[in-house]
Amino acid sequence: MASLHKTRSVEDGQPIEADVLVVGGGPSAAWAALSAAEAGAKVVLADKGYHGTSGATAPSNTGTWCVPPGEGRAASVEQRWKRTAGLADKRWMLRCADRAYENLLKLAEWGYPFPSEDDGALYIANLRGPDYMRFMRRRVQQAGVQILDHHPILELLGDDRRVGGAAGLSRRSGANFRVAAGAVVLATGGCAFFERILGGTGLTGDGYLLAAEAGAALSGMEFTGKYTLAPHGSSLNKGLPFRWATFYRENGEPLRDARGEPVTNGIGGGERSIAEALLSGPVYARLDLAEPAMQDWLRRGQPNCFLPYDRLGIDPFRDLFRVDLKYEGTVRGTGGIRLTSSECATGVSGLYAAGDAASRENVTGGISGGGAINASWAIASGWWAGQGAAAHARRYRDHDSSWLRPLGATGLRGTGRDAGIDLGAAAKAVHAEIAPLGKSYWRSAAGLEASSARLDALWKRLNNALPATGAERLRAREVAAVTASARWTVTAALARTESRGVHRRRDYPQEQDAQAARIIVSGLDRVTATREQPVLDAAQEGY
Repeated sequence: MASLHKTRSVEDGQPIEADVLVVGGGPSAAWAALSAAEAGAKVVLADKGYHGTSGATAPSNTGTWCVPPGEGRAASVEQRWKRTAGLADKRWMLRCADRAYENLLKLAEWGYPFPSEDDGALYIANLRGPDYMRFMRRRVQQAGVQILDHHPILELLGDDRRVGGAAGLSRRSGANFRVAAGAVVLATGGCAFFERILGGTGLTGDGYLLAAEAGAALSGMEFTGKYTLAPHGSSLNKGLPFRWATFYRENGEPLRDARGEPVTNGIGGGERSIAEALLSGPVYARLDLAEPAMQDWLRRGQPNCFLPYDRLGIDPFRDLFRVDLKYEGTVRGTGGIRLTSSECATGVSGLYAAGDAASRENVTGGISGGGAINASWAIASGWWAGQGAAAHARRYRDHDSSWLRPLGATGLRGTGRDAGIDLGAAAKAVHAEIAPLGKSYWRSAAGLEASSARLDALWKRLNNALPATGAERLRAREVAAVTASARWTVTAALARTESRGVHRRRDYPQEQDAQAARIIVSGLDRVTATREQPVLDAAQEGY
């Protein structure tokens, strides 16, 4: 059995060659690496954290969209599609369900310890994050993949037409390294926009920036208005227990909706009332709708959800406690790198995307995929991207790497016209433009235009600052990636003059049939938005 020891740092300037380079360390990265290795590719996986613990899945439990073969599969797709705000693609949904189910069976075959149901059958619809990712790391090692822990990729390498590798640094030693590869898979996760959420510290939209610098576009970035309830002051954005909650104002009076009814179910119909109330003052909750059997199930099924309460000496089923809505950006929102093929290609030769780094519009449309759909998407898209990258590498692998040039800019190669920039202050500034309820839960043209102007000014300052050096380059690139992601989000939100899914406009509160199109954003110094009509209705008949 392969060991789980930490990988050693590379030597400064060390060149590495691979058929496929996977950038990232979460489940989609693991599945991409396994898929490419199974296809015969020599694979390197570079994670800016420790592969197996980094990302949003490792500290959590997650369900999956687990649909067995049979007649029920089409019905499940149809039922899900009705909740996607009309922008998902049923064909992608079906193949996602198929691929995820097949790979869940692979997990069982490989020995992942799924629990058993009362009849003895394995229950494969839930994954325990720490166990799952530890298991996946072991499988990736057994497949012969070279893992580079704590080796963030800072920029892609290529030319105007294609990508052929990447360059990064070792966080332990500060050494620089570069990987020449036949193809690159970006599986870097979503963007939490510096919000404190579970597993979100390193989710800074790195892959979006890398892809855009290579010429790729993004899609669905306006569908980033996803928030989840959490105990006040906590980073624990696990909303399931709030399904059984009742909500109260600071004076102890029950919070009531527009019909005068007490607000309940904070992950369902009650969410908007809670968000409105939070704009004017604190909101409190109590999980008083959970019967004793449900209380026991919640504590056993989601033990990490109750740690903050236990530490504070709160019994959430009996006591009132204050709550926040935590911004989740594209971690549970939809937007990401636009996909242009069934193999998760990005439209840039040699570049693929998977998991939260890729747009999930094909399977979730304009709403959040929550845990289950997103987990299945990570499994399926990672597998497809790994296969696609391996096939590309077989066709086009060029062992002469002299043509590779660095594609990174902001944070690495500023003009230096201005002095250095306070990256901590810049991070707070971009967070303040995107995370508050009044800016992303409800949007308006005036608010978006004001944010756009401030974010554009910050982007110029980042470009004009002295280039970062040494290990500071990582922080500079993270701030650049989050700022760029915020600009794409605001641009897309301005272009969508309606409310649809998790994009809510106070000035355009209704969904407009004429706007059932996707919004594609691209560009760095100049961001543009275009509309792309999805292949819906007639084209999806008989999927």
